[in-house]
Amino acid sequence: MDSADWNNKRMTVPQIVERLRDGMTIGIGGWGGRRKPMALIREIVRSPLKDLTVVAYGGPDVGLLCAAGKVKRLVFGFVSLDALPLDLHYRSARQAGAFEVHELDEGLLQLGLRAAAMRVAFLPTRVGLASDVLTYNPWLKTVRSPYEDGELLVAMKALRLDVALLHVTESDALGNCVIRSPDPFFDEVMARAADRTYITCERIGSTQEICSQDQARYNPFERSLVTGVAEVPFGAHPTAGVPGYGIDVEHLSRYNAAAGAGWKEYRQQFIDLPDHESYLCAVGGKQRLAGLPAPVF
Repeated sequence: MDSADWNNKRMTVPQIVERLRDGMTIGIGGWGGRRKPMALIREIVRSPLKDLTVVAYGGPDVGLLCAAGKVKRLVFGFVSLDALPLDLHYRSARQAGAFEVHELDEGLLQLGLRAAAMRVAFLPTRVGLASDVLTYNPWLKTVRSPYEDGELLVAMKALRLDVALLHVTESDALGNCVIRSPDPFFDEVMARAADRTYITCERIGSTQEICSQDQARYNPFERSLVTGVAEVPFGAHPTAGVPGYGIDVEHLSRYNAAAGAGWKEYRQQFIDLPDHESYLCAVGGKQRLAGLPAPVF
């Protein structure tokens, strides 16, 4: 086997999910209704995995996992569908007390991931002081500055991840990847906070293409952080995968309307399918998805 074979990280979506285990702490990249690794989420829903701790700036990724009973603990800054304020699957599961909740300020979640990425136990911050964040998260501690000021600060605990699941624009087989949408946000710190990172992408290209002078500035993290990569066109649907496609508000409305009594029918129609191509046909086909306009915020 030559060196190119040793470095080839290409996998399928089922192969990635087969590497996951019950009880893992899984960070899910993307932001609300944008660039969520939804093909991986649907595969997890189909799998026997359970008792997951999910760390996310949540969207329908969180809602689907909650509806399927996969979540034991949720550590999050919000759960939103962007164009639709509430994910009703998440709301129903939370109101039923189906999982343990660690609801954080968006900045605290970032600092927890960043602390894990830096391999330190915590990062100090003023965020959360004099708020109910500390009341409802008693596991958060405070520390005194060791310097002259002696200031009382929140010690945001590192959020170490077993696995990060991310969706990027393009990648090569080595794990060099680019995010060409305007919303990279915190995928980079998730990759650094995780023991293993698996990515899906719209297209796998050559290293020469992905690492070209024009593309290099869109590279979010080193290929050494990537354990496996799967090519999944429209793999973020129904969330946005700009520049290829925007948020599918029509489908998300249908998804939301299925919360509760409609979940079984929704799952049969859009999740329990033989492959990703079948899913794309079920949601209207590639031509329809390619026509979804990019979100404007």
